[in-house]
Amino acid sequence: MLRMDHKALRDRESDPRPVTIVCRDGLCLGGHIWETSGVRKAGRVIINPATGVLARFYHRYARFLAGRGFSVLTYDYRGIGQSRPQIMRGCGFRWRDWAEFDFDAAFRFMEGHGDSPLLVVGHSIGGFLPGLAKSGARVERMLTVGAQFAWWGDYARSKRLKLFLKWHTVMPLATLVCGYFPGRRLGWLEDLPAGVANEWSFRGRRFERSFPSHERKPSLARMETFSAPILAVTMSDDELGTVAAARRTLRYYSGADRTLVLLQPSDYGREEVGHFDLFHDAHASGFWLDTLLWLRDGRNPWPHRRIGLEG
Repeated sequence: MLRMDHKALRDRESDPRPVTIVCRDGLCLGGHIWETSGVRKAGRVIINPATGVLARFYHRYARFLAGRGFSVLTYDYRGIGQSRPQIMRGCGFRWRDWAEFDFDAAFRFMEGHGDSPLLVVGHSIGGFLPGLAKSGARVERMLTVGAQFAWWGDYARSKRLKLFLKWHTVMPLATLVCGYFPGRRLGWLEDLPAGVANEWSFRGRRFERSFPSHERKPSLARMETFSAPILAVTMSDDELGTVAAARRTLRYYSGADRTLVLLQPSDYGREEVGHFDLFHDAHASGFWLDTLLWLRDGRNPWPHRRIGLEG
C-alpha cells in the first residue's frame, strides 16, 4: 500500500465547476467537474454514487483525485439531489434508467472532455450500473466499492432480518402510501423515486428478473460486453456489499478481468468501516491513497487480500 507524509498529501486545490448533463431522453442531470491542475493527466474519472446518496458525499474524494492528476465528474442520478424533480410523486424513474440514461450521459460527457484513460469509481449500485449502459463497453478501468444490486439474501447474516424489514417491508409500504420513498423524513438516505425503491424492495437473486421478459437478454448481453478490468473492494463489516453480494455482481461481468479483494477495518486502524466510511476524508492518507495505484497504474494495491470469485 502507498503511504506518504501529510505534507505530500496536500491537494493542488481545484474548485469544481457546475455542469449540466443532458441524457438521451432529454432529461438534464446536475453535476460538478474537477479539473486537474497537474501537468500530467492521469485520467478522467466518473464517480457513480450509491442509491439515495447525494453526489456531494463524494466531493472530497473527487478533490483528492483532481489534486493527483485526474479530471473528475460527480453527478446526481435522476430523482436525487441536483437532478430531483419538483414533484417526486409519480415521476416514474427506475434503477435501470440510472444506467441506460444517466450513466450513459455522464460517460458521453466525459468522452468529450480530453483523451486520457476514462475510468469509473462505482459505489454500491454505482458499480453495477456501467454494465447496463451501452457506453459501458468503452470504460477503460473500474474500481468498485461495496458493489451489489441489493438482493436481501446476500445481506450480512447477522443483520439480514433487520435490513429485510427496513428495505423490503417498510420501504415498499411507505412508497405505496407516498408515491415515492420519503427517505429524508425517515432519516434513511435521500428520497427515492417509486420505481427505484420498488426495484430495490422486490429484486430477486437474478437482477434481470425485475425486467420485462423481452428486455432480459439484451441487458445480459450488455453486461457481457463490459470488458474493462475491474477491481472490486468489499469490507469485512459491510452489511450490504458483502462478499456474496460482490461475487454475485461480478459474475455478470463475465467479459471482464475481475479481481475481488476483502479488506478489514484493521487494515486502516479502524474498528469498523461498513458500507459508507471509505469515502470519508479520514481515509485520505490510507484507502484513498491506495486507490491511486489502481486508477493510475492498473495495479492491485491489496494483492494479499485477494479472494476467489466463487464460493
